[in-house]
Amino acid sequence: MHILNQMVNQSAVKLDLDAIFAALAHPIRRAILEELAAGDATVSELAEPHDVSLPAISRHLRVLEDAGLLQVEPEGRVRRCHIDVAPLSAAFGWLTRYRVLWEDRFARLDEHLKEIRDARGKEEHKHARKK
Repeated sequence: MHILNQMVNQSAVKLDLDAIFAALAHPIRRAILEELAAGDATVSELAEPHDVSLPAISRHLRVLEDAGLLQVEPEGRVRRCHIDVAPLSAAFGWLTRYRVLWEDRFARLDEHLKEIRDARGKEEHKHARKK
């Protein structure tokens, strides 16, 4: 049962990451998150700098909200949005694990290339002394 729970939890995290990265894939949604990083804003305020319709902005906000990246709360007739950084932290953690992996691989490749370069240098030096 423990293995099944672990598989379900991993699957849920994967789905969340899929939604997060899909939400971050569009430049307007990334710009909206940048605007919200400076503070809460209304839907109209978020729509203003973009050359798209209000319904299009609403769709972008829905994608961000579904990914857990933003919360929309009604304030009378206005909808106020604020960022939720927890999903970004989860995505950053996932990326960091792979960054560490690739940095390690690049370090090993660099070391291997240095060994090859050093071996060639010694071989060339050896042949130069024979002449």
